[in-house]
Amino acid sequence: GFFMQTSEMLRKICMRNLVRKYCRGLTAERKVQLQQKVVTSAVFSGKKEGYLESLSQPFLETRLKENDLNPKVLQLIRGENIKYVTPVIKYDRNGFKARERLLVLTQSSAYVVEMAKIKQKIEYSTLKGISTSNLSDGIVVIHVPEDNKQKGDVILQCEHIFETVTKLCILANKQSLVKVVKGSLRFRVGSGKEGTMVFTVGPEPQVFKDKTGQLTVV
Repeated sequence: GFFMQTSEMLRKICMRNLVRKYCRGLTAERKVQLQQKVVTSAVFSGKKEGYLESLSQPFLETRLKENDLNPKVLQLIRGENIKYVTPVIKYDRNGFKARERLLVLTQSSAYVVEMAKIKQKIEYSTLKGISTSNLSDGIVVIHVPEDNKQKGDVILQCEHIFETVTKLCILANKQSLVKVVKGSLRFRVGSGKEGTMVFTVGPEPQVFKDKTGQLTVV
């Protein structure tokens, strides 16, 4: 019995050392990758199309550098550590017009930026939810509280949906707020009104406003 215990103990110590050695051998960058991918897995594994394909694609630290941002915007978010910037398409809440924007994630807030203007600022502490569909589209809806500071929820289309949503929920520390929805989702237009977005499958990807006034994502 004693020998068994000793060898079991040695095995555990040996295993621990191997793990420690492996972890120490990991570059800081690789460690960050793994930590992020663990979150992606928790949020999307088995829930969203394209998840498996995303596994082999390393996440980039950011899609645009800080100096790609307009100096005015940098001035406005001065003092906040910029962590991630990516081009996005933003859909207007009312007419669903598509507009090119940048999504800027800092240590404490998400910003929707148009050239030299900040169109919307969402403090992570006020985030009410993050929704994506179970299909292979890149749509994400950032749900915000109903207050006079916010115009309504933010509808974005991101090219690197898994990366962008993972960065957002890690920075905001709101992993549990991500919902992967089937069929349709509701979003707030502001002033107490709601809109609906419908997700369907079709021969080619498109996003349009249908006859009933719903945003349809194919």
